[in-house]
Amino acid sequence: MSERRACRVVRQWRGTQRYLPLRRTDEDQLTQAILALAAKYGRYGYRRITVLLRNAGWPVGKDRVQRIWRREGLKVPQKQRPRGRLWLEQPTREPEPEPIQSPEPEPEQVPVAP
Repeated sequence: MSERRACRVVRQWRGTQRYLPLRRTDEDQLTQAILALAAKYGRYGYRRITVLLRNAGWPVGKDRVQRIWRREGLKVPQKQRPRGRLWLEQPTREPEPEPIQSPEPEPEQVPVAP
């Protein structure tokens, strides 16, 4: 069966059939660099890692870094809830109750000495 007829039967473009994926020579080194940066900067995503790689001299785009990022199963961990401070968790001090004082006797109630 010819290539044309086989591609027509499976409804596939012939260009797709002839496509050969290119394996870049620096793919393994780039993967190691991405893994090292992801380990060093745990909260960075693939876009920030791309910027760091470009600053380091790698000619890469974010799409290539994202493809490697997904292939390696990397994810940015969820943000953790900030922990409370000890001084925030302690209840506020209530004001000291004022001592109860007996009312001062009024002048009429003062006993008169005989």
